[in-house]
Amino acid sequence: MATFISVPLKKSSEVDLVKPLSKFVTSTYPPGEEQTEYLRAVEELNKLRKSALGRPLDKHESSLEILLRYYDQLCAIEPKFPFTELCLTFTWKDAFDKGSLFGGSVKLALASVGYEKTCVLFNVGALASQIASEQNLDNDEGLKTAAKFYQLASGAFAHIKDTVLSALNREPTMDISPETVGTLSQIMLSQAQEVFVLKATADKMKDAIVAKLANQAADYYGDAFKQCQYKENLPKYFYFQEVLPVLAAKHCMMQATAELHQSALANQKKKFGEEIARLQHATELVKTVASRYDEYVNMKDLSDKISRSLTAAKKDNDFIYHDRVPEVKDLEHIGKASLVKTTGIQTPLSQKFTDLFEKMVPMAVQQSVSAANSRKSDTVNRLIGSMREATNLCNGVLASLNLPAALEDLSGDAVPQSILEKSRAVVQQGGLQSIEQLIKDLPELLQRNREILDESLKMLDDEETTDNELRGKFNQRWNRTPSGDLYKPLRAEGNNFRNILDKAVQADQVVKERYTAHCEMIALLCKPENELSAAIPSANPAKTLQGSEVVNVLRAQLAQLDEVKREREVLEGEVKSVTFDMTAKFLTALAQDGAINEEALTTSELDSRYGSHTQRVQQNLRRQEELLSQIQVSHQEFSALKQSNSEANNREEVLKKLASAHDSYIEISSNIKEGTKFYNDLTEILLKFQNKCSDIVFARKTERDELLKELQQSIAREPSAPSFNVPSYQSNTPAPASGGPNPAPRTVFTQQQPQAKPQPPARPPPPSVTPQAASTSAPVSTPVAPSSANPPPVAPPSQAQGPPYPTYQGYPGYYQMPMAYNPYAYGQFNMQYMPYQAQGQAGYPGAPPAQQPYPYPQQPPQQQPYYPQQ
Repeated sequence: MATFISVPLKKSSEVDLVKPLSKFVTSTYPPGEEQTEYLRAVEELNKLRKSALGRPLDKHESSLEILLRYYDQLCAIEPKFPFTELCLTFTWKDAFDKGSLFGGSVKLALASVGYEKTCVLFNVGALASQIASEQNLDNDEGLKTAAKFYQLASGAFAHIKDTVLSALNREPTMDISPETVGTLSQIMLSQAQEVFVLKATADKMKDAIVAKLANQAADYYGDAFKQCQYKENLPKYFYFQEVLPVLAAKHCMMQATAELHQSALANQKKKFGEEIARLQHATELVKTVASRYDEYVNMKDLSDKISRSLTAAKKDNDFIYHDRVPEVKDLEHIGKASLVKTTGIQTPLSQKFTDLFEKMVPMAVQQSVSAANSRKSDTVNRLIGSMREATNLCNGVLASLNLPAALEDLSGDAVPQSILEKSRAVVQQGGLQSIEQLIKDLPELLQRNREILDESLKMLDDEETTDNELRGKFNQRWNRTPSGDLYKPLRAEGNNFRNILDKAVQADQVVKERYTAHCEMIALLCKPENELSAAIPSANPAKTLQGSEVVNVLRAQLAQLDEVKREREVLEGEVKSVTFDMTAKFLTALAQDGAINEEALTTSELDSRYGSHTQRVQQNLRRQEELLSQIQVSHQEFSALKQSNSEANNREEVLKKLASAHDSYIEISSNIKEGTKFYNDLTEILLKFQNKCSDIVFARKTERDELLKELQQSIAREPSAPSFNVPSYQSNTPAPASGGPNPAPRTVFTQQQPQAKPQPPARPPPPSVTPQAASTSAPVSTPVAPSSANPPPVAPPSQAQGPPYPTYQGYPGYYQMPMAYNPYAYGQFNMQYMPYQAQGQAGYPGAPPAQQPYPYPQQPPQQQPYYPQQ
């Protein structure tokens, strides 16, 4: 590993941004120049992602610029697209996990643009660290560039540490976890401080400044080492196993540099004893690094410089100054000076950034505009509804009084002019046939909407059933969000649509009942004038009523009432024509306050736009109420003057029904047309809902297939049975003699266990041995000590300043078996060597009988190599 530490890049799977983003654009914005521009921007964004993540990146600023532009673009579009509804899944692999022999490294897939931003920013920090590590630190330009990019990398990792949990709303992979990126940020900051130490040294700055800079760098490296060593999960990564010794070496190296320059300052102050103490401490630090970490850092130049300075200082002090050399612990602490800080992550990071969707307003503004339009519609509907309700009330009162037909029918024979006008109006609008056709179409429209809704919810039900079955099968291994939890908003929306349809069915039924009640009179109005006249009973009221004052007053009041109704029609048109756009105000509020108080802003705008109209509507309604009261009083006087007879009463009753039938026809026709429009509009909304359900089900299916693939690989890698020990009776291995070495146990799998062999005959007792013979016995062999090729590091000096010396033990030592190791040698079992015996006397120990297997366990010749030992 290089002296300076860099971070590997994360790898991402390919993602198609075009389809979901284009679908949102086409469904949100009408066809035209604006929509075309946004669709072109979507294509550019997809190309930018492929350039930033779909190919290997060079360790150059131009590659980093592409990453920065993509990150800035993500930050710009995040508030403008509803990514939670688009079901756009981003998959990233753990940067430090290299996978196993059977493949399959740790990765995480989330439908979150915040996750994509976090991973891209991680790559920004990683690539910045790689670019910094490639700089030539022998010139000033390279030093400045390295310091800049190390601080950028530190800032990127620090920003992830502060935002990753809120961006993901779940446990992240280890490489982007707060503890990991926090450690990486500290490492990058330490290296940036070291670069400034190198620059200060190259610029030949004062020793006091260089000492403080180096001491601060040592402190930073010590903090980074502690974080890296004591975090619970970090040391399991091979990456951090390589990083640990570098951090430990850099900590000692920077401390030695600080002591060297501080010793020069002591020399300038004529403190020769302190100078020697600091140089001795620096020498100990350098030796520690050389003995433990010489393969990671080159200490020769620094070591030579310290050695020369220490030799000269001792020589001068011994022959000239004779100053007392203090203990290291009694030395004054070296000060610290930091010239680095993490670069703040504030968009745009790229100097060449241009927002591809600059004209598109954020989703917060879009939602606020939608809510404002809803409030506007409520206000308009309330005003128009109150006016139409007043008109219906007026028509109902007049119909019950048979006005104005009663004033026009003073002759008692001809059809009143108002009835004829109502008849012509009904015929012009299509009569009974138009209403019957509209009523006939309503069930088909309703059924179409129900089928779309049922099919949408069925997709959710089927996917949730599959998810539950797999969750029951794999239990904790099926570690994705349950479909039941994920679909709650969609199911709530679907239930809302079902309630709307149920209410619509009830409204349809009310309209049908009203039509049934008035269809006979409506049919009569559709007939020619002669048939209509024949159907109306005749009467002969008194001719004197034609010039009566009561009749004149009643006609004047009806004329005023007609004027009130015409004024309402004008008011309704004015209310409908009011238009305004709240986008600009919402954008201003979002820029100033960071949030939008939609209700307050919209209410204020509605009051200013519709305040005068509301007042005029209220005045109109009060005027109508007064006129209706006066008309009812005048009608009572008019009825008293009329001759009371059955023909006149029958005729007036029929005229009332005809007038009421006309009003009902107009209202029923309007209601059915509104119902037809409602069903057609609802069909478009339900199709969008169906597409949303289809998209999320497809995304869940893709995620399910990928998770199943990972589970299959994981299951295939697991052992089929737990580990076990071979029973002792199946092995011929004798128990080792006391005092001898105990070889490491391991399991040997054989194809067939050999049959038990007869034991050799009992050995005769050993002969008596003379002391001289015993004295010539081979000495007991002593096991050779393990190889010391990689000895554990010794404890560092206790006088070190700053953080305690790292306790890194290096890689676990590989201890070879001694060359003289032989588990079957007599010396290993403390057995004396026996001299040659007389002929005919069996040797001790006796050789195994001929044709008998060797008593010690042998590896079967057909046995394959042992399974890899753990």
